Amino acid sequence: MTTATLGVEHFSETHWKSLRYFNLYRFVVASLLFTSALLYPSAFPFLSPNQSLQHLGLASAYLLSTALAVILAYRHRQHATMQLTASVLVDVLVMTLLIHVGGGLGSGLGSMLLVTLAGAGLVGQGRLVLFYAAMATLAVLFEHSYRALQDAVDVAGFFHAGLFSAGFFAVAVSARLLARRVIANEALALQRGVDLKNQTVISQRVIEEMQDGVVVLRRDGRVRQSNPRARQLLALDSSREDLLAEYSPELALGFVEWCRSGGEEVVLVRIPGSGMQLRARFAPTASSESDVLVFLEDLGRLQEQAQQLKLAALGRLTANIAHEIRNPLSAISHAGELLREERRGEMYERLLRIMLDNTKRLERIVSDVLELGRRDRTYREVINLRETLPLLIEEYLVKEKLPADVVHLELSGVAALCFDRSHFHQVLGNLLGNALRHSQRIAGSVCVVACDGKADTQVELHVIDDGEGVAAEQREHIFEPFFTTHHRGTGLGLYIARELCEANGALLELHGAGPGADFRMSGRATGCQ
Repeated sequence: MTTATLGVEHFSETHWKSLRYFNLYRFVVASLLFTSALLYPSAFPFLSPNQSLQHLGLASAYLLSTALAVILAYRHRQHATMQLTASVLVDVLVMTLLIHVGGGLGSGLGSMLLVTLAGAGLVGQGRLVLFYAAMATLAVLFEHSYRALQDAVDVAGFFHAGLFSAGFFAVAVSARLLARRVIANEALALQRGVDLKNQTVISQRVIEEMQDGVVVLRRDGRVRQSNPRARQLLALDSSREDLLAEYSPELALGFVEWCRSGGEEVVLVRIPGSGMQLRARFAPTASSESDVLVFLEDLGRLQEQAQQLKLAALGRLTANIAHEIRNPLSAISHAGELLREERRGEMYERLLRIMLDNTKRLERIVSDVLELGRRDRTYREVINLRETLPLLIEEYLVKEKLPADVVHLELSGVAALCFDRSHFHQVLGNLLGNALRHSQRIAGSVCVVACDGKADTQVELHVIDDGEGVAAEQREHIFEPFFTTHHRGTGLGLYIARELCEANGALLELHGAGPGADFRMSGRATGCQ
């Protein structure tokens, strides 16, 4: 397809290739004509010896012109229409002269013009194809008219020439229409290819950016393809098609069960390589090899999203609590303090003390809930436990008016924790308060131990007391909100401590089952973000 923009001709690569093939065809024909005229003049019995020399000279000139056309088509990628027109006109001239030398259209050389016009129709553009057919028609009619002037008029010869002329136009127009259809189909295929490539790029980018893992499995359980998230979740090696069982036996077993039953059950698995708990869903595909898609979701991320929703609801709740409860509590507390100044007997004093104690308890609950609503505001930093823990423990013991030897501190290893400093103060305060409340409150009743964790960058902080420990039936409820075994407790201390740990990327759990309670906080020593 050719277009003109600002007078500059643009010829597509396909047309240039077609033009080169067309000129190569002409060069081959010219070579055969030259070889035949030079070595086998008897191949043209209708030629006289004098005409054989003329034929040789004409074939030589034709060979040189076609060789020049081939060179120009390969080296000079400009003025393609002019190159094609010159080639067609040369062919028309040479073939007409050969027809004349050979004794007219009866020599059979007229059919060569049909091939030339067909090639020009495939390569050329627009109305130039009709121009080429018209030039060939004029040349043939002129040659036959010149022959009729030299000899007697041959009416049948003119009829023969007319049929050839009609054939010239028919071949040229048909070739042009065929070329237009081919060009349109080529353009459509090219556009479809571009669209498909763009869609593939977009789909690939979407799959790569997905927060869920996508794995393509063969029916034999081998991993054919996977996106980056899936390779991260399963700790896959993208360069190999390994068996899924090598990375997750549980997931491979779930795949086998799915292949057997064909259901839509969701499989919950824990991956040994990454330590993550995943939710897997299998889906068949319509591929020729019946591959299976596996969609993997990180339950930790889902729980985090649920936690965010919970925090949003909690934020609205705490706002209402601050307005609806805290102000009346302040009024009640203030009124109680004023009534305490009056001395009306022992019963009056006892009832007033109960009222004020419960007012303070409600105030602590409100304060804890309000603090919990701000747990998503974390500013993590690396806390040096060797410097921070002694100061915090000393400050807490002074505040509670306890001897300095009640809490024993042990430090080893890195002794650094990535944590929000204010959150760390509150978590440690809650853990110390819980431990002291259930301990014997003698020297060494509470032991705080900071040591390295199992991983290289992990740190563990243990708060251990010498109390009776946590009963087996209470262990699974110990971190639930408003669960308490102390009559003056709010039931929010351990719950808030765990929530703050999760907000800082740490884990708080009840460790061990021996006498006394051992609360272990595990966090990172580096990598604060």
